Amino acid sequence: MDSAVNRPANLIWIVGGFIFSALPIEKVRGEHKVAEWTSQPMDPSRVIPLKIVAERAGLSKIKSADLGTLLGRPVWRISVDNDHAGHNQIITLDGRNGRKLSPINEALARQIAKADYIGPGQLISIVYDEDPPTEYPHAGAAWIAEFDDFDKTSIYINPESGLVKSRRSRTWRLFDFFWRLHVMDYDDGANFNHPLLIISSLIALIVALSGLVLLLIRVRRKLKMMRA
Repeated sequence: MDSAVNRPANLIWIVGGFIFSALPIEKVRGEHKVAEWTSQPMDPSRVIPLKIVAERAGLSKIKSADLGTLLGRPVWRISVDNDHAGHNQIITLDGRNGRKLSPINEALARQIAKADYIGPGQLISIVYDEDPPTEYPHAGAAWIAEFDDFDKTSIYINPESGLVKSRRSRTWRLFDFFWRLHVMDYDDGANFNHPLLIISSLIALIVALSGLVLLLIRVRRKLKMMRA
């Protein structure tokens, strides 16, 4: 009876193990469809100092600031406290003139998605979602860009920073489905220290050790019979 009960679970684990080993992790993450950006040196004389940018944005206090790029242009990404949002807010400003770019609008989000993607598909839709699906592992809203390739690629863009935060596809969702079964976390697959998995693993360990003990007892009996 125990064997009959364990067969479906064993089959799921075997199939999951095959999926994990057969799918290259780079393909699961969608890295093969990411455009390669060549870093271009910035002209310091064309970048506004942080102090001036913060003053123009009306920011008297900031937590941190990073100078980066967005579609090839220099930008300041300034982190500030946001008690209403419940997390640090990122304000993105054009590094050449201090113009506020965040939250990223649809036109800019489209440009970011197209610049990031080098697959065979075309951008068919882009929507702003205040409450993205659980496959997006970050807090807050996101722009979701959908492409019509065979893998149904989805790109998630942070509207505050303009950065691509996640890439999802059929391949990723297949991998994630079996991962959730594997760790027995049917919510988002992020927790593999929950009681259900711990108890199930403990039971499996007890069953395995019991089988080993029974095997040793049986071998011992056979050895006694052979000696007799």
